[in-house]
Amino acid sequence: MVRGRRSNDKSPAPYPRTARVNQVLREIVADALERLSDIDDRLRMITVTSVDTAPDLRQAIVYLSSLSDEAAEALDDERVSLQREIGRQVRLKRTPLLVFKSDPAVAAGFQVEEVLRRLRDIEGGDEPPGDDAR
Repeated sequence: MVRGRRSNDKSPAPYPRTARVNQVLREIVADALERLSDIDDRLRMITVTSVDTAPDLRQAIVYLSSLSDEAAEALDDERVSLQREIGRQVRLKRTPLLVFKSDPAVAAGFQVEEVLRRLRDIEGGDEPPGDDAR
């Protein structure tokens, strides 16, 4: 006997709703920041690494590759316009309040890279190309 799919069986979504919302918000905020960086120099060289939205969609933390004091000030100035852009492009129950933070994963990556560089120097590993051997 071959069993077919029942109409009342609900298959799980390929990934949770908040993950889909996070991805869409990341794309919208990144595009908006790219456009704003042409107008405001304080927003240059900022990369949106991820977004973490609360399940109730009241707040979304936008993680950035780096966040200087000037960039944080500019983001505070542009928060309302970024939220308005999200409201225009996405149909959500509510538009989340954006909070901007520096991505801790980027800082951790730099620390790991530094440790590996020191280990290579201590062990007398490969020297970078172009350096003369002594």
